[in-house]
Amino acid sequence: MSKKESYIKSSYDELVNKVSWPSWSELQSSSIVVAIASLIIALVIYLMDQTFSSIMNVFYSLF
Repeated sequence: MSKKESYIKSSYDELVNKVSWPSWSELQSSSIVVAIASLIIALVIYLMDQTFSSIMNVFYSLF
């Protein structure tokens, strides 16, 4: 058996028999957590950008 064939067979065996896949409900709850965390991070970055922009506008208006 060649190395490539052995690698493919062992990879398939690992994916099918040895990996513990999450259930549908676990997958949904994890997806919701990721979506909420992404929205919070996006909001924080937006607020930081707006604050920095306002500070720079005040600074530039002085000159």
